[in-house]
Amino acid sequence: MATATAGTVGNSEFDRDTAVTRRAPGVYDTHLSAGWTIINAVNGGYLLALMGRALGDALPHPDPLTVTAHYLTASVPGPAVIRTEVVRTGRTLSTGTATLVQFAEDGTEVERLRVLAAYGGLATLPDDVRTTAEPPAIPPYEHCLGAESAPGERPAIPGSTAITDRLALRLDPATAGWAVGAPSGKGEMRAWFGLADGRDPDPLSLLLTVDALPPTAFEMGLSGWVPTVELTAHIRHRPAPGPLRVAITTRNLAGGFLEEDAEVWDSEDRLVAQSRQLARTVLVG
Repeated sequence: MATATAGTVGNSEFDRDTAVTRRAPGVYDTHLSAGWTIINAVNGGYLLALMGRALGDALPHPDPLTVTAHYLTASVPGPAVIRTEVVRTGRTLSTGTATLVQFAEDGTEVERLRVLAAYGGLATLPDDVRTTAEPPAIPPYEHCLGAESAPGERPAIPGSTAITDRLALRLDPATAGWAVGAPSGKGEMRAWFGLADGRDPDPLSLLLTVDALPPTAFEMGLSGWVPTVELTAHIRHRPAPGPLRVAITTRNLAGGFLEEDAEVWDSEDRLVAQSRQLARTVLVG
């Protein structure tokens, strides 16, 4: 059976690692890269972008506008299959679903992720903007903290995992107290964000951006794994080249669950993405 690589795949690591191959209509083979893991699990934003690429091939419209994912089981590096279904197509919007499955050692199929998404054309949206939202107040890039910021051999952001090497991430010092054992107690995380290989942002990479910062739970004094249960991302504008600013807040942690509300702003001070997720706290100390 003939296969085809779906979508445009560039030379960046992100593009290569989110590549999908169309095996049959609505069926895509892919490989979950170990380069985007947190502890042993694959990052949820990376998975969202991977699903977004498959849906972008399956649907007639080019850009994700809203993508909602339910994370059913933790994904692991290795082969995976994405199955898409076109639910509805219209003049300005098309809607589809996607599931990502992997296979256990005994061959049993395990569903990892289920997505419902609406796609459209960001370039065709009207230019009128009426908003009270403002870009987050983050110190200049050079005054924020990256992995190389601490003196000596000790990284400024401890507990680095594979995904850290894929990102150009610089945290606002006001939200990085957890990294030196002095969390502020506030549910806030702010940072400059980019990809380490210099790839400019686009609507697909914004699906990664909304879930790539350290959890707000860290700045609330908690440590451990914070797996996503559900994540909805809204892509509002095609981002301009250059670093992004990301602000994430949590107002309520109760019963072992918290929400994270994210805003992503581009280099031209435009709000280009928003998201809300429900996450679970799995404490280790």
